[in-house]
Amino acid sequence: MKALVFVLLTGTLAFGAESQVDIYSAKQLQAMSRQLAQKGTQFAAWDLARYGNHYTILAFREATGSSELHEHEADFFVVESGEATLLTGGTIVNPHTEKPGEIRGTSIEGGERHLIAAGDIVHIPAGTPHQVLLEKGKPFTYFVVKVTGQ
Repeated sequence: MKALVFVLLTGTLAFGAESQVDIYSAKQLQAMSRQLAQKGTQFAAWDLARYGNHYTILAFREATGSSELHEHEADFFVVESGEATLLTGGTIVNPHTEKPGEIRGTSIEGGERHLIAAGDIVHIPAGTPHQVLLEKGKPFTYFVVKVTGQ
């Protein structure tokens, strides 16, 4: 199901822009996730591919991430394994510009909490504060499609 949704999603995003088809099997993603976990860091990511107005990443977390806001990019998460609380909306605490178009902070004040788990698909529009919150000892892996605006 996740593979079908991914193919439909990326096919829609890339319509007319790319002719290359990329398929990441569940087995490949699991192997890549294990490699990311072996890095021994709280966060590790693998840039997979870039296409016109979007690109893909596989991300692994063992701890809560910083709060963030992408001014020009929407995020699609496909949760591969684990569960987390996704905090969206609200106000970023201690904001600073990480790089052009990317605001980071220490946390979010207010916002809405969403429990997300393996198999879930999430869309976070550009300009929306968000933060992935994890319980200690519960790793979380997710496939990300980042889509840039026009």
